[in-house]
Amino acid sequence: MTRTIEAAIIGDNFMRASVFEASLRKISGVKWNIRSLELPWPDEPFFHGAKGTELEGLKELQGDPAELAAFIKGAQLLVCHLPPVTRSMLEVIAPPLELIGVSRGGPVNIDMKAAKEAGVTVVNAPGRNASAVAEFTIGAILAETRLITKGHTSLSQGIWRGDLYRADLTGPELSELTVGLIGYGHIGTRVTRLLKPFGCKILVDDPYVKVSDADLADGVEQVELSELLRRSDVVSLHARVTPETTGFMNAQAFAQMKKGAWFINTARGPMVNYADLYEALQSGHLRGAMLETHEVEPCPPDLPLLRHPNVTLTPHIAGASTTTVKIAAEKIAVEVQHWINGEPLENVATK
Repeated sequence: MTRTIEAAIIGDNFMRASVFEASLRKISGVKWNIRSLELPWPDEPFFHGAKGTELEGLKELQGDPAELAAFIKGAQLLVCHLPPVTRSMLEVIAPPLELIGVSRGGPVNIDMKAAKEAGVTVVNAPGRNASAVAEFTIGAILAETRLITKGHTSLSQGIWRGDLYRADLTGPELSELTVGLIGYGHIGTRVTRLLKPFGCKILVDDPYVKVSDADLADGVEQVELSELLRRSDVVSLHARVTPETTGFMNAQAFAQMKKGAWFINTARGPMVNYADLYEALQSGHLRGAMLETHEVEPCPPDLPLLRHPNVTLTPHIAGASTTTVKIAAEKIAVEVQHWINGEPLENVATK
């Protein structure tokens, strides 16, 4: 028996609505009535909910709640990436809305309490960009340790830095380095796997996850944070933002790192005190840093770190790959298939 489902898709210029729709249409036994909308992100930045508004507490948003509610109204299923879903919106769209599929690791744009109270289930796509970020991390480490950024910057200014071949300036190969990974989740485990062929020593700190037997057999060590900071030539951040981790990479943490070490952040900006990082770089205690995420995004143009000669910077693009788009859309489609079949959902956020 064919079931008819009203679905609203809200995509953007990264998570295209057409990719979501193509994944949904692979589900058999459904007659789809689909309407699509695309937001202008990332060509226009997202925003965070302001205090004292219905968006307070929600993050990484785009779109007007009233306009979005009018678009979603009547749908049983919402598949999306960035739009806010607030309590007032749920009063308009639920029922008949039953399921929201958010194609991201954490549904920070959804009022989860309001969704649960409205009887709307929210599923998400954890690990959707883990492979992309892990690959990017390897590039970030190499860009700093092998002076790729310095070489590029000088040549773009018409300067030939032959001195970068000097033994006191060039960097060692990864095979000689100890790399410390803070966090051993979806991304940290993949970074571990990609680092192994380089022959470096790998240390892991994660108080919530035990290093796999396979990684332990390959020489990966699980250590406390203080030991990781003390022993590592490269410290790479892969933890999640929590009250416990907010600002934990601060002056005290940087002082514990080896003199001449590198710091890599492809995780989230709020975990790092960037003023303290700047001082650690300025003093020469740290040799360099690669920053993919930032304390405030977009970065203020007068931010001192933007012009520091020992820093590589990118605008929060580590997870940006077409592979991420396909994985995210497929993960949501799998959840929708389970929902249609009355089967248990795999990644339920409304618990």
